[in-house]
Amino acid sequence: MPEEDCLVFASTGESFIVSLGGNVLIRHEPDAPAFFAGKGEPESHLYRGNFKVHDRVLARAPLTVIAVQNGASQTFLTLQGKDSEQRVTLTIDKARRTIGVCLGGGLNRFWIRLQNEPGEHLWGGGEQFSHFSLAGRRFSMWVQEPGVGRDMTTRMTMLAEIQGQAGAHEAATYYPQPTFISSRHYALHIDSSAYSVLDFTSPMFHELEVWDADFRFELFAGVSLKNLVQQLAQRFGHSGHIPEWVYNGAILGLKRGLERNLEILEQALSAGINVSGLWCEDWCGLRQTSFGARLFWNWQWNAQRYPELPVQIRRLRERGIRFLTYNNPNLCSDGELFKEAAAKGLLTKNPDGSLCTIDFGEFDCGFVDLTSEAGRQWYKDRIIKRNMLDLGISGWMADFGEYQPTDMRVASGEDGWKVHNRWPELWARVNAEAIAEAGLSDDILFFMRAGYTGSQRYCKLQWAGDQCVDFSRHDGMETAICAALSAGLLGNAVSHSDVGGYTTLYGNVRTEEVFMRWAEMSAFTPVMRTHEGNRPDESFQFYQSERALAHFARMTRIYKTLVPYLKTLSQEAASTGLPIQRPLALHFEDDRNTWAIHDHYMYGPDLLVAPVHKSAVTRWRAYLPAGETWTHLWSGKSHLGGQTVEVDAPIGEIPAFYRSGTPWEAVFLAAARA
Repeated sequence: MPEEDCLVFASTGESFIVSLGGNVLIRHEPDAPAFFAGKGEPESHLYRGNFKVHDRVLARAPLTVIAVQNGASQTFLTLQGKDSEQRVTLTIDKARRTIGVCLGGGLNRFWIRLQNEPGEHLWGGGEQFSHFSLAGRRFSMWVQEPGVGRDMTTRMTMLAEIQGQAGAHEAATYYPQPTFISSRHYALHIDSSAYSVLDFTSPMFHELEVWDADFRFELFAGVSLKNLVQQLAQRFGHSGHIPEWVYNGAILGLKRGLERNLEILEQALSAGINVSGLWCEDWCGLRQTSFGARLFWNWQWNAQRYPELPVQIRRLRERGIRFLTYNNPNLCSDGELFKEAAAKGLLTKNPDGSLCTIDFGEFDCGFVDLTSEAGRQWYKDRIIKRNMLDLGISGWMADFGEYQPTDMRVASGEDGWKVHNRWPELWARVNAEAIAEAGLSDDILFFMRAGYTGSQRYCKLQWAGDQCVDFSRHDGMETAICAALSAGLLGNAVSHSDVGGYTTLYGNVRTEEVFMRWAEMSAFTPVMRTHEGNRPDESFQFYQSERALAHFARMTRIYKTLVPYLKTLSQEAASTGLPIQRPLALHFEDDRNTWAIHDHYMYGPDLLVAPVHKSAVTRWRAYLPAGETWTHLWSGKSHLGGQTVEVDAPIGEIPAFYRSGTPWEAVFLAAARA
C-alpha cells in the first residue's frame, strides 16, 4: 500500500495527531482530548418493534496518554481516565488503517472526537429516509421500526406515538450502519454490532459513541466519493445481479386469495400492463387486526386460500409470470411451525429460560434462533426449500428482523444488546444460503427492509419498507428516494419501494394521484412492485380506474424500453458495487450544490430523475449539475447545467433529463414515446 494511503501517527509529548491521505482526523491534546471512556447502564423499552433506548451514564472521563509504543507498522497507546485501573489500549494499525479499542477496568462506553472543517458534508449511516447529508445531525445506529409519520408536528405521528408508541423520529431506520463518508475523501466504519451514535451536531468536531469494550474503527482513503463507494462495497459485499425474469415488467402485489388475484391479473394484462411476477403475500393465510389485514405467520401454503397452488404456479410460469410470496424470521405461537421449532429447541428464550415471544400486533410470535446452526438449517430446509422453493416459488419479501429484545437469550451466548443489530445480517444469510444450496441463486429474488453491516453481501434487493401512502416529507414517497441514495453508498446497489406506499392509518388513504406519481418514479428504478397496503379496501388500487390502468401500463412500457440501459447498470453494480440509483454528487462531486440533494437521483451515469412528490402540481423544479448540457426527456429542450430549471410535469411526464451526447439517447427517446 502506498505510504500516503496509510494512517500516520505523529506525537509531541502528550499530544499527537492521526492523519490519513493528508487529512488530520484525530488531534489529541491534554487540554482538548479526543478520547473519552466511561460506564453506562442501558435500558430499552420495546413495543411492537419500536424501541425507546436510554443510557444511564455512570461515568465519563477524558483520557490521558500514559504510554506510547510506536512501531513501524503499529502504534500502541495506553490511556487512562480518572481511575488508574481504568486503562484503555488503542492499537493503530497504519497499513490496515484501523484503530483497535480495548477498554479495561469495567469500562463499557467509548467516545472519539474527529476533526471537522467548515462546509464538510457527510453521507451514509445505513439507509436513511429523511436526510441524505448527515451534517449537523445525530444518528443512533439501532435496528428498529422507523415509525409512522416520523414528524411529531403532524397529526399522523402524534396519534401513532400516543396509540402505539410508533411515532419515532427522523433518524430511526430499519437499516442503520455505523459507516459514513466525508467530503474530505475519507470514510470511517465502526466494526461493532453494539449500539452506537454518529453525532455531527458540533461545529468543532464529530463525536462517535460506542457501547462496546472491544472493537475497532476502520478507515478508508479515496480520491473521490465514487472511489470510496467502491471501496466500501468491496469491504461489505454487494450484489447488483437481478434475475432475468424481473425485466419483463412489474411485480403485482395482491393479497385477495388466488381466485380474485387471478382476475385482477387478467384485468392488468388486458390493459397492457407488462407483468413479470405475481406477489401474493397472503399465500400463508390472513388474520384481521386493528392495524389491518395481517398475515398468518406460519410459513406454509394455505390450500384454502390458494387451492391447487403448484399447478397455478406452473401455469403462470408458462405465460412468463413468476409467483412470489412472503416470509420472515418469526413464527406465530398459534401455528404448527412454532410448535415444531419449539419441540426441537430451535427458538430463542427469555432470561428465565422460557420461550421468548412478543406481541407483533395483536398476535404473539417466537424467534427462530438464527445464531444456531441447527436453527438456521431447519429454517432453510423446512421452510424455504420444502415449503417455498419446492412449490416453484421464484421470490419473496423476507420481512422484519428488527424486533429482537435486548434481554433475549440465544444459542451463541452473545449479549442481546450486541446480537440485536446482527439479526438482519443473519436473516439475509439464511435466505441467500437456502437459495444457493438449492442451486437457484441466479433465478430467485428475495428483498428485505432490515439490514446492518454485512447484510448487503447476501441480499440482492433492498426495499424501502412501509412508507405512508402519501407525499409527507418524512414518511412518504420522497423518503424512498433518500433511502435508495443513502443505502446505495454502502454496497446496497439495488433498491426499490412499494408503488403507492403501504401504511394507511387515521384516515390517511392512498389516492389515485399518489399511485400514479409513485408509478412514474418506479419506472425509473431497477424493480417495479405494487403493494395493496395494510388496509387494501380503504386505499386506491391501480385496477380501480381505467385512467390508472392505462397510466400504469405506460409506465411498465417505459420500464421495459429502458431495460437495455438498466442491464448495463446491473452489470456495473455487480462488478463494482456502484448503485443503480445514485446521488448526483457521485458523478458531480465538484458541484457542491449536489451534495445535499436527497430527492433527485442519477439513474446510472446518463439519466437524471427528479420525481414529483407533491400533490396537485404540474410544474416542477430540478437542479441540473454543472459541466454538462441536459436535455429534458419529454420536450427535447436543452439546458445548461449549474442551475435550477422549472419544467412542465403533468402526470405521465416525470421530470427527467439526459446528458446531451449520451450513447443511450435513442433508448431514452424510445422510452419517452412508449
